[in-house]
Amino acid sequence: MNRRGFLRGTAVAGGVATAGCLERLGFEEQSAWANPPIVEDRPDAVYLPAGSEMMDTYGRAADGDVALEVTYTIPHRFWIPGEGGSLVDVDPDDSLHLMLTVWDRETDTVLPVNVQYEILRDGDPIDGVGNSPWPMLAQRMGFHYGDNVPLPDEGSYTVRARVGPVDAVRTGAFEGRLDTTATLTVDFEYAESDVHDIEVELIDEERRGTRDALPLMEHGHHESGSETDHDDHSSDHDVGPAPTSRGPSIDDLPGDVLGTERSGDAKISAVVTDDDRYSDGSTSLAVCPRTPYNDVILPFTSLSVAIEREGTVVHEGTLSETLDDEFGHHYGTGLDRLESGDEITVSIDTPPQVSRHDGYETAFFDFEDVTYSV
Repeated sequence: MNRRGFLRGTAVAGGVATAGCLERLGFEEQSAWANPPIVEDRPDAVYLPAGSEMMDTYGRAADGDVALEVTYTIPHRFWIPGEGGSLVDVDPDDSLHLMLTVWDRETDTVLPVNVQYEILRDGDPIDGVGNSPWPMLAQRMGFHYGDNVPLPDEGSYTVRARVGPVDAVRTGAFEGRLDTTATLTVDFEYAESDVHDIEVELIDEERRGTRDALPLMEHGHHESGSETDHDDHSSDHDVGPAPTSRGPSIDDLPGDVLGTERSGDAKISAVVTDDDRYSDGSTSLAVCPRTPYNDVILPFTSLSVAIEREGTVVHEGTLSETLDDEFGHHYGTGLDRLESGDEITVSIDTPPQVSRHDGYETAFFDFEDVTYSV
């Protein structure tokens, strides 16, 4: 079902809502974007939303080890971090929802990193468009950066993104890399009809709000239903599609898996390895908070740990946000040692500082401590 079809079923009941019809009814073309309805009685957890917007790709680029993919869909609402999340609704001037995925080419890992961008036309930045896109979680898209963007009219544009450096601790194949700023550009052609042709698939009403999630989308194929192929606008034809932001399987990680607990509706796994991955100890503790169902990473979160041995706290400290080629994105620290019977308590001190699309906006806020036994 495309956006216009959705409008026919909601805005103009019993009639055919063409663009001209909408204008005669007092609607401007761009003010008529219709998102699926917000689900009533949403749980404080991940849930199936009322619908799913498809997307399409404008292009890709690379600068050294850093790659960028630019995709788009219809303008839609999202929630920014705050007490329970604050709704950002669609503005009448919004032309599309622009999405940026940044990853490391050597390890094929999506990067949580500082991103700034601007949109150029004829080489000049467009006033009022760009700056810092929101880090975001979406059920189909996973972790990415995005925002609703107003464009003055149809035509040729360029996204210019400045990415990095990576602030997270880097171990393994990441050590000593990604400590500079990369600049990447992707040219694209904006046509209103391409955005209008993006399909919106509605979820059966009886399934909306149930504790589940839409499947994570694999990048590299077109979902919009449009016959337009934008990939020939890529600035680097050697750049393949972006990886997903799903973390590596917990069962495949090196070391001893202490378990997976649930808090704030996130899955939180703890793994211990006997190595010096962190310079401050001979044993490493890795904690992997992820979304349920799709195992998407939860970046920009503050965690701490306390270790109790025979009733006495023997270690307290923070867990550092880390990128590693084996563990992927996680939070970790080095320890002098662990003994059988030790109790490890992990606290989520600050929830993920990411915006959320429908289905994630009520989850990952209220966390209880989780405990693991060695």
